[in-house]
Amino acid sequence: MKISEQLVLVTGAGRGLGAALARAFAREGARVLVNYHRSRDAAEALAGELGQGALALQADVRDRGAVAAMLEQAQRHFGAPVATVVNNALMDFSFNGDARAKADSIDWQDFSRQFEGSVQGALNTVQAALPGMRTQGFGRIINIGTNLFQNPVVPYHDYTAAKAALLSLTRTLAGDLGPDGITVNMLSGGLLRTTDASAATPEAVFDYIAANTPLRQVTTPAEFADAALFFASPWARSVTGQNLVVDGGLVRD
Repeated sequence: MKISEQLVLVTGAGRGLGAALARAFAREGARVLVNYHRSRDAAEALAGELGQGALALQADVRDRGAVAAMLEQAQRHFGAPVATVVNNALMDFSFNGDARAKADSIDWQDFSRQFEGSVQGALNTVQAALPGMRTQGFGRIINIGTNLFQNPVVPYHDYTAAKAALLSLTRTLAGDLGPDGITVNMLSGGLLRTTDASAATPEAVFDYIAANTPLRQVTTPAEFADAALFFASPWARSVTGQNLVVDGGLVRD
C-alpha cells in the first residue's frame, strides 16, 4: 500500500518530533491522525495546517479504552482503518543530563512511568489497530526508540530501559504479526535539535555530538521523520523486526 493510500496514526503528534512525523506523512499524501494527550491547541493547529486529510484526536495512550475509541472515531471520519501506527508518545521527560536521576536516587515510579508510556502505550495502539490491519491484509507499526542502547553517554536509566523493552516488543511482535502482512520496526535517534524534550540540553552537548558525527551536525526532527517514511513505504515490505538508527552516524553498530 502506498503511503498516499494510508491512514497514519502518530501518537504524541501535537508537538516536537511527533509534529515533524505528522508533517512528513502528510507531505507524502497520507491522511494523518494527530493524537495528543494534553497539547490540544497545538494538535488542532497542526491538523488545520495539514488540511482536510488530518484529524486531531485526544487519547492518553496508556488508556486502552480511550485508544480504541480514538481509532473507531478516526475510521468513521475517514472511512478507512489505520494502516500505519507510529508510536512516538513520550511521557514527561527532559533530556538534561545535569538533572537526571542517578543510580542511588532514582525511584521505581520513574521506571514505571516510562514503561507505561512506551510499552503499554504501544501495546494499546497495536491492539486497537490490529482488526483494521488484518481486514486490509496490511499494516505498518513503527516504534520510536533511542541510540542510547548502544551509546549510553548519559545514563537516563528509566527512559533507556523502557525503550529497550520497546525494542524487544518490536521484535516479538514482528514474529507474531508477520503472517498477517504486518511489519513492526523501530526507528532510533539520538539527541534531536531541537524538541521540547531536548530544549533543556546545554548547547555544549549539541556541539559535542555534532563534532563526533560523520555529518558534523545534530539530526533535526524533520530529518529523523523522513526516515520513518521508509518503513511505511512499499520499499520496506520485506523489512521487519529491525532497529534503524538515524543519528548522523554517531552510533555505528
